[in-house]
This record gives sequence, C-alpha cells and structure tokens, in this order.
Amino acid sequence: MLIVEDEPSIADVLAIALRYHRFEVMTAGTVQGALALAERTRPDAALLDVMLPDGDGRALARELRVRQPDLALVFLTARDAPAEIVGALGYGDDYITKPFNIDEVVARIGAVLRRTRPADVIQQRPPLRYGDLELDETTYSVHRAGRTVELTPTEYALLRFLVRNGGRIVPKEQLLKHVWQYEHAPSESTVVETYISYLRRKLDTLGAPGTPVITTRRGVGYGLA
Repeated sequence: MLIVEDEPSIADVLAIALRYHRFEVMTAGTVQGALALAERTRPDAALLDVMLPDGDGRALARELRVRQPDLALVFLTARDAPAEIVGALGYGDDYITKPFNIDEVVARIGAVLRRTRPADVIQQRPPLRYGDLELDETTYSVHRAGRTVELTPTEYALLRFLVRNGGRIVPKEQLLKHVWQYEHAPSESTVVETYISYLRRKLDTLGAPGTPVITTRRGVGYGLA
C-alpha cells in the first residue's frame, strides 16, 4: 500500500491505521518520491493526495496507471466540489474528502481492492471469534449467535479491538489511542462510553437473555464478558 501525502501528521495517522489492518505501508510526500517507490515495490494500491508540492495527484495517478495498469487508486483531498470528484474518478477508483473517518478510508480501500484485484490476490483472513461473536475481517461483517449485526465503521473498529484483546480489560486511554487515534484525549471525553452503549444496544438483544457482551471495570476500562 502506497500513501502519497505531503502532510506528515496525516500520513502518519493513515500509515498507523493501515498497518493495524495488516497492510504493508510505504509513504511518500512528493510525486517523484511516489514514482520511485512504486517502481521499486509494485504496490497493490495507492492512496493519493491531489495537491502535492511538486505536482498534481491526478497526473501522478495517470502515470502510475501507465506503469502498472492493475494498480488500485484512491484519492484523498479537501476538494469536495462535484466537478472535482467526477474529474478525479476519471483517473482513479474512489475519492475520499478531508476531514475523513479513518475507518471509512480503510473500508473503502478494501472495497476497491475487492473490485479491482483477482480474488486470489486479496488476503483472506480467518474470522475473529470470541464466544458467540464472529467478525469477518475480509468483509467487515459481524455476527452474534449466527445473526448479522449492522455496525458503523467506528463501532466495528471498537468491537474488533475488544475481541482481539480477548477477556482482558482494556483501559479507556488505550481504546482512545487505537480506535480513535487520540494520543492525548481530554479526560472528560465520553466518546468511548457513547460507543460502548451503541454496541450494547445492538449486541445484547441477539444472544441468550442475561448474557451481555461487554463488561465494565469502573475506573479502568472495558472488556468482553
């Protein structure tokens, strides 16, 4: 996965999130740097900023496609006018506007890869399981007791992190860092509590009565029951 973004803080957030989702990630901040990296590594996909210090991301996309016709291309830019979006889609496979939700970026890259790459190229991951929960990391689907659960990207990311940590209680600060990419979240932030409540409403009605999915350790954090 090649990320082409000249803002280091944005590039770092994208790289951390994509590596967490098991992508091999390389970053470049310029057109020339991106072309050199792509020539050496032949990535499956590229996430491109449209405005770069030494050129235009759309021209870069055109050159990358000439060199590697099967490369999946996704644009990431602050330009959100309909004409800009339609024009960019003439060069690539998808278009995401800033500010962005990191879970949406990951999900849309996965969707583009499924559309553009042969099935045997895309890594099929075994489902994550905990009790009667099952998370498919290839399709981003969730089931409890065999029944489908419709989750938003952030709800999915939070539940997946809890499942990956098994029965361990995960501190709130760790959830903020890994799910929301907050390095220094305000102590009064209630975003974790809010999304835990969303998950409980969606999951607890599907299992056997009296079997909640998520447990709370007051003053510490959350885990799976």
